[in-house]
Amino acid sequence: MGGTAQANYGRKACLNQKALALYHGLPWPVRSLAASIRGFRLRWQRYGPNTDLLVGEARQRERWSDSEWAAWQHDRLHHVLHHAITYVPYYREQWAERRRLGDHSPWEELQNWPVLEKESVRQQPRRFLAEDVNPRGLLETHTSGSTGTPLTLWNTRTGEESWYALFEAHCRHWYGVSRRDRWAILGGQLVTPVARCQPPFWVWNAGLSQLYMSTYHLASDLIPHYLAALVRYRVRYLLGYPSALHLLAQAALVERRGDLKLQVVIANAEPLHDYQRSVISEAFHCPVQETYGMSERVAAASECEHGRLHLWPEAGRLEVLHGSSPVAAGVVGDFVCTGLVNSVMPLIRYRVGDRGAIDASGSECPCGRTLPRLAEIEGRSDDLLCTADGRRIGRLDPVFKAGWPIREAQVIQESLATIRVRLVPSDGFDEVIQEEVARQLRARLGNVTVEFEKVSEIPRGANGKFRSVICNLSAAEKERLQLRTMV
Repeated sequence: MGGTAQANYGRKACLNQKALALYHGLPWPVRSLAASIRGFRLRWQRYGPNTDLLVGEARQRERWSDSEWAAWQHDRLHHVLHHAITYVPYYREQWAERRRLGDHSPWEELQNWPVLEKESVRQQPRRFLAEDVNPRGLLETHTSGSTGTPLTLWNTRTGEESWYALFEAHCRHWYGVSRRDRWAILGGQLVTPVARCQPPFWVWNAGLSQLYMSTYHLASDLIPHYLAALVRYRVRYLLGYPSALHLLAQAALVERRGDLKLQVVIANAEPLHDYQRSVISEAFHCPVQETYGMSERVAAASECEHGRLHLWPEAGRLEVLHGSSPVAAGVVGDFVCTGLVNSVMPLIRYRVGDRGAIDASGSECPCGRTLPRLAEIEGRSDDLLCTADGRRIGRLDPVFKAGWPIREAQVIQESLATIRVRLVPSDGFDEVIQEEVARQLRARLGNVTVEFEKVSEIPRGANGKFRSVICNLSAAEKERLQLRTMV
């Protein structure tokens, strides 16, 4: 991040810390009032007089033919690329330098644009901001991302309205709920001091009809308060990190709560594992639907009622690459995305840090929607484990079987030869189960040493997210392994 940007972020962070300290000192009803005031502002930013029209148009597009989608994306992409090369300093100067060096590749073709790494956006965010807009009229947000490193993003109110109309059409509507329903979110905002041991661990946001519940107080002795709050606030659906939802669901099953019947539980921001899905569905007597997205909003996907993960073509153009080369449908690679919603801060061929594959079956989805599909999401590229023969291993959820007495677990690769499993055991966990976990890991990673660390809880990251897989290999070692597979 540039010096000026770093200083500005530091000043804002300091002000935010002071505001947070003041907020935490308020009585709970006043905290909810403050949250509601902010909620009404967010509602104004996200929804407007055109929202219902935009939702209706998005729903109609769900049945478009491939040719209709291709034409729509071509026109939108051309607009984004032209606007970027004309008004965005980073891209304009990049292409001017290429022309000076004799490169006359046509800018209209997306593959002629270099892949954009996240660090470039972190270091100089304002150089990605279009000059034909007044920055004072833009909505500015900051996100820590999975690594805790700040990222600054801007958008217009029109862009926000378009984005949330897509979420309404391609997500909430599929699951029989709407923005007007009472809902709860398990998120990474600290709504009450961490040291607090008495409820409430949530605030009611009247502006968004939302019960915001902090993930930082999901201790076994405190979770029953969360369950009671879901009933008391008449929550219709729940959205949150799968790891947090899983903890909540485990407690609901232990307490044999029969009053927690929701319309749907929507999982976001983390991979949803099969063992988590089954427990959550059983606890809340409803389907559990997976979603995919990121703060930069250059791609998104939602799971339909038949378990297929459909992309939102309006959100962005998604490429799957190995290095800088495209891979075939069905082959796992890095997600590189070009955003189509936000033209004031366009991110073009942006490597988002996730890996996965496009569905190669060519079959129609039973849901009737023609939106393209993801075959799988392997997870964050930083969180893939590496084997000595150069393979990269992503989701390890089959290692932990549903019904085992394990509240949660985290797999950490310390070296190519050593795996550490940090876990929170429940009653009934024994050496037999421990050895089975080790056996399952060796079946996937080879002849590695598996060490176990039993803890009372597994810490979350700075953003409240849970990382189920962590690779501590150095960047140089990962690069050597990757080069080995390319030879």
